[in-house]
Amino acid sequence: MLSSAEPGGAGAGAVPPADLPAELLAMLDAPSLDRLRELDPNGQMGLLPRVLRTFDSSMIKLLQQLNDAQGARDPQVVRHVAHTLKSSAASVGALQLSAMCADIERRVRESDTAELPARLEAMVAECQRLRTGLKFIASA
Repeated sequence: MLSSAEPGGAGAGAVPPADLPAELLAMLDAPSLDRLRELDPNGQMGLLPRVLRTFDSSMIKLLQQLNDAQGARDPQVVRHVAHTLKSSAASVGALQLSAMCADIERRVRESDTAELPARLEAMVAECQRLRTGLKFIASA
């Protein structure tokens, strides 16, 4: 069970939002989502779904860049993808993905690549898990 301090936890006094499925809420940090909701409190502008759709589109492009970089054995592109994805994941509350990306970015920067393939595989799996959770917003 998640505490309010853990990613995906409800946060102090937070009410789980009705506009997102429980599966997706379990993957995203509630306080991060709350900060996004504050920008569109009534949801009239559809900001949260738009931000999540943009994150999903960005993730697709970054995963393709990662795939190309791995084929070309270009660690600097891998680092760039990890850095970019780290920031965008954090902004939508995908804190587990953000932490994975930070670890990959650090490892590439320090030329500590021994475990990089396994870590990249885990990061891609987390992206796919998030993408599955984000599917519902595609038609919203």
